[in-house]
Amino acid sequence: MARKVSDDQLMKALREANGVRAEAARLLNVHTRSLMARIDGLKAKGFDVPDSTYNKATLPEKDFEFTPLPMDDVPIEQLIEHRKRQFAHKRDHEEASKLIPVRIKIPGAIGILFFGDSHVDDDGTDIDALERHTQLVSDTDGLFAVNVGDTTNNWVGRLAKLYGEQSTSAAQAWRLAEWFVGRCNWLWILGGNHDLWSGAGDPMRWIAKQQDALYKSSEARIALRFPNGAEVRINSRHDHTGSSIWNPAHGPMKAAIMGTRDHIYVAGHKHESAYSVLKDPITGIAMHTMKVASYKVYDRYAKERGFRDNAFSPCALVTINPSLSPDHPDMVKVWWTPEEGAEYLRYLRGRG
Repeated sequence: MARKVSDDQLMKALREANGVRAEAARLLNVHTRSLMARIDGLKAKGFDVPDSTYNKATLPEKDFEFTPLPMDDVPIEQLIEHRKRQFAHKRDHEEASKLIPVRIKIPGAIGILFFGDSHVDDDGTDIDALERHTQLVSDTDGLFAVNVGDTTNNWVGRLAKLYGEQSTSAAQAWRLAEWFVGRCNWLWILGGNHDLWSGAGDPMRWIAKQQDALYKSSEARIALRFPNGAEVRINSRHDHTGSSIWNPAHGPMKAAIMGTRDHIYVAGHKHESAYSVLKDPITGIAMHTMKVASYKVYDRYAKERGFRDNAFSPCALVTINPSLSPDHPDMVKVWWTPEEGAEYLRYLRGRG
C-alpha cells in the first residue's frame, strides 16, 4: 500500500464500507489491488473479513428465479491438484531421462550400428544398403542398432507438395518405416526434425513401441551397464548444437568438451560423416565424437544448395570392449564399413 495501514484500520474501513472493497479503498486512500492483497493476509491471520455487499441492497427483487447452472469446468481446487500431478509426472520423466540406464545382459564385447538419417521413402535413398545393414545386425551376435532420426521424409504443411516429386506415397512411407524398424534389435530410436514435424501425434513413437524399443524425441543419454560392472555412457542427439566450416564434428566435440564427459557422442541430421577422439583430462576417459551421414545418397536439396559430399558411409559401427579400462582409448572403436566392424566384433566375442 502507498500509505501504512494497520490491520485494525483496514477492518474498520471494510465494516464502514459494508464490505465493498472499492469503497474501503477510497476511505483508506489506497489502491484497490493493494487492498485486496491485504485482505488475503487478513484472512490468513484469522480475521473475520466481511463479505462484499456491493449491489446487494440496491438490486430490485425479481419476479422470477432460475436454477444456477453447474460450472462448465472443474473447480479450481481440482484444477490445482491436477496441475500438481501433471508437474510431478513431468518432473519424474525429465529427471529419469537425464541418464537412462540400459542393462546389457550378455557378457563380453558388444557392437552398436548407428544408422544415419534413413529417409526410407525417398527416391534417392539406398534401400539395398538399409536392407543389408539391418540384416547384419540380426545376423551378428552381440550387435545392436540405434537410429539417429529422420526415418521418413514426412513432408508436412507447405512441404507436402514434395510428395509430388517422389514416387512413394505418404501411406507407403509409413509402411516402409514399419518394415525398417521391424528388421532388427534396437537399443533405442531417436526422432529427427522430419519425424517431429508430425507434432504430438508422431507415428514413429507408435512404431517403436510395437518393437519394444526405447523412443526419444531428438536426444537420449544412455548408460550401458555391463555384467562385469563396466559402464559406457552414450550421448546421442539428432544434432548437437554448434557448427564449424573447418570441423564437421564440431557439434559433438563441443558437447564433449563443455558438457557431460561421456564415452561416445553421436549425431546425424546434416548427412555428413565426421570423427574425432578426445581425452578428458579429469577422468582420463577417451571421448569418441562422431556424426553419421544418411542413406539418402542423392539429394536434390543438397545439390541445389551446393553442399559438398562429406559422407564416408551412411552409418557407423562402434565396438565396445568392456574388459578394457574406461580410460583405455581402444575400449571403443569406430568402423565406417559395418561389415568390417562386425567381423572385429565376432573376433572379440570369440576370444571369450
